[in-house]
Amino acid sequence: MTGLADLGRVHLVGIGGVGMSAVALLLAARGVPVSGSDAHDGPGLDALRAAGVDVRVGHDASAVDGADTVVVSSAVRETNPELAAARAQGLAVLHRSQALAALMAGRTTIAVAGAHGKTTTSAMVAVGLVHAGADPSFAIGGVVVDDTGRLGGARDGCGPFVAEADESDGSFLAYAPQVAVVTNVEPDHLDHYGTTEAFEQAFVEFAQRVTGPVPALPGGLLVVCADDPGAARLAAAAARPGLTIVTYGASSPDAQVRVGPVEPDQDAWSVAVTWSGAAARVRLAAPGAHNALNAAAAWTVLCALGTDPDDAAQALGHFRGTGRRFEDRGTVDGVRVVDDYAHHPTEVAALLRAARTVAGAGRVLVLFQPHLFSRTKQFATQFGQALDLADTVVVTAVYAAREDPDPQVTSQLLVDAVPTTAKAVYVADRYDAAHAVAAAARSGDLVLTVGAGDVTDLGPVVLADLAARGDRHE
Repeated sequence: MTGLADLGRVHLVGIGGVGMSAVALLLAARGVPVSGSDAHDGPGLDALRAAGVDVRVGHDASAVDGADTVVVSSAVRETNPELAAARAQGLAVLHRSQALAALMAGRTTIAVAGAHGKTTTSAMVAVGLVHAGADPSFAIGGVVVDDTGRLGGARDGCGPFVAEADESDGSFLAYAPQVAVVTNVEPDHLDHYGTTEAFEQAFVEFAQRVTGPVPALPGGLLVVCADDPGAARLAAAAARPGLTIVTYGASSPDAQVRVGPVEPDQDAWSVAVTWSGAAARVRLAAPGAHNALNAAAAWTVLCALGTDPDDAAQALGHFRGTGRRFEDRGTVDGVRVVDDYAHHPTEVAALLRAARTVAGAGRVLVLFQPHLFSRTKQFATQFGQALDLADTVVVTAVYAAREDPDPQVTSQLLVDAVPTTAKAVYVADRYDAAHAVAAAARSGDLVLTVGAGDVTDLGPVVLADLAARGDRHE
């Protein structure tokens, strides 16, 4: 495995992405000379510059001059001029996950994987360790927030290393953690894996990479959600001498860590968790059974690492969320606008069920941007069923991300799949879609901007429309 001392000067292509910027910040904090480039400028690049990273806007072959190692993500194509130049010069080219693995070396590593919930769960573990006094490092694909403010997506400490482990391209197999959490193994990213069987096998291989030592355990630790059928199959397939497997769940009778119902708790929510005679109540920053399961996983990890169960629950109570996970964008003219990263049918359904508890007597309106043509086609029926949980749905054009456009796949597939007639409408232009959902909203409603693409930019558009409407009402 590549070590930090082997990297030399590192250049990151696409440094503005949340995953890449986290690696860049950690490398810089460890004293590695770092440069990078991104297609667009933005606030994220300012934070990198403030950390001493040499950042340029735009991609050019000259950017890798003087570099020893070039780091890329799966989104960077071989035709990128910087990657092409690195190949031509014979420079070391690492995937982001390989650079992150180098940063993990020598640390007790907690890697959190799963088709859904891994960002929130890894952030919960990180915040819990911070407030338990463990001084962790972390690299997480979202902005971590606790009650002191925004901690960002990366932190360099002397204690355990918490990493969000991305399964989308198989890169989580670059890690060899001492502790692994798998929140679920529901099929996704079949554009990469091809079949459900191949997707599940990748998680088996991930579990096989878990190794010790972990305090008070004979080897490594695998924490798995027993409520998810795929994760339950993983727990059975991963069993081996030297690996401790702990399951958690709210509905599975076999779960070792029991998770109670979500209950109102002053200005937030909380959930009771029990394990081997220990019981605690963890406060939640956001509602929903999915958040309770995520908190239970984080609590289990903290306890397994030696934190007292009550202290672990208290430390987790400082967690306030992550960017784009039920992130409040503001309330105008009686309409609350919330942004969320949900981009898989199961995530969308969980979000809308949680939103219903928040909206109360108000309606839930959704502006949804599908992510990837392959996912839109693969899960059209499931997306339609999930979106039917809202009162009004506006679907805008598919966000292509790393894929080439597919002229045979449009968002109309999802609209047609919504069971309730006339509940959903397709508005291709995202700004027109934002105007449409704002026009439909009335006082007391909850509006959600949902998806993994640039739909996150549309919350302010909706709020501006609401403000203009409110001015006209005065």
